[in-house]
Amino acid sequence: MKLITRQSSATFVLASGSPRRKALLEQLGLEPDVIDPANIDESPKNRELPLDYAKRISLEKGTLIAERHAGAFVLAADTVVSVGRRILPKAEDECDARDCLSLLSGRRHRVITGHVLVLPSGKVIKKIVTTAVKFKCLHPNEIDAYIASNDWKGKAGGYAIQGGAAVFIPWISGSYTNVVGLSLPEVTNMLVGNGF
Repeated sequence: MKLITRQSSATFVLASGSPRRKALLEQLGLEPDVIDPANIDESPKNRELPLDYAKRISLEKGTLIAERHAGAFVLAADTVVSVGRRILPKAEDECDARDCLSLLSGRRHRVITGHVLVLPSGKVIKKIVTTAVKFKCLHPNEIDAYIASNDWKGKAGGYAIQGGAAVFIPWISGSYTNVVGLSLPEVTNMLVGNGF
């Protein structure tokens, strides 16, 4: 089912290699013409706040890929999991994942996604979406089982809400799809409102 009827013949580029973002777009009936990940340095700057980081990284991704695809619609995003002013890493090993889950246990945190749409004209549309998420208190055995699942690999904050970590989350406030990687209501508004 197509929830967005495409009006433009311009190429649609997803500036992300995330299978989750591609799957979210497919829920709208959208298939990117091109998938071109930016592969930039995503290291936070010294004392950079999570909101500023999400804005900066998503904009850098979008503008870089737009340079390679002139005249296209380019959608870029960056999702950040934060506790207070702290930016949690994308978990690359078990130690990262365990540290993230231990920190999130029994606490609320924010998931911030910077969305950038570069129009064929070169105009840049930017939107930030924040979702509050609460984790239950995790028993060490639950953390061990989740680590063994490998569902945390490469995920911001060491978890995926759409996977096994769903059982850890009794409450969210805001966009669920934002926690997955793209706020579909915001992406739809950005595309439809800008002639896509």
